[in-house]
Amino acid sequence: MNNDIICICYSRTGKTRKAMREISGALDCQLIEVRDRIRRGGAIGALRCGLDAMRRRTWAITKFETERPLWEYKLVILGTPVWGGRCSSVMRGLLKRRGYEMSNVAYVITHKTEERYTEIFDQMDQYVLKPHVAAVSLCPGSTGYHFWRRQFLKQCAEFAGVELVLTDEDEAAEANHEAAASDRPQDGKMIAENMDTEH
Repeated sequence: MNNDIICICYSRTGKTRKAMREISGALDCQLIEVRDRIRRGGAIGALRCGLDAMRRRTWAITKFETERPLWEYKLVILGTPVWGGRCSSVMRGLLKRRGYEMSNVAYVITHKTEERYTEIFDQMDQYVLKPHVAAVSLCPGSTGYHFWRRQFLKQCAEFAGVELVLTDEDEAAEANHEAAASDRPQDGKMIAENMDTEH
């Protein structure tokens, strides 16, 4: 197992957890799921999540253990769903309490719509020592999901100096994207390249 990277996520519905499992698997690193002590299930729980995010209200995070102190990891990858245009209050709670321990961070945000919510990355940077080294905005089930996840993985692996363990699905997504890009006019390629750097 790779001990230079660790993945930490919060997931209310399981979609962020699934994405982070894929990422931790490709990087062969530990994945930890964090929670707070608030009931967030069902319709009432969803409403509470939105209100907490809008008010930037956080609660104590349940304790979790890592194999080494957070500051010793070359990269800490944080995964969170988008709540009301912001990161989840659970992830904000983690960042408020332990963000100062993280030397280098990367972000994964998941959401239901095609909006990218990249401003959330700047919101999360407020709680850490240095700006993020990589970030990706994922819409599970979208056509670009596998491609953008793979680009993010490449950035993280290159930064930490580790090898990727890619699935056949990842390879197919890359081939499909390259084939589609070759059929677009040059302007389309430039847009794709710009999107890559923004993610």
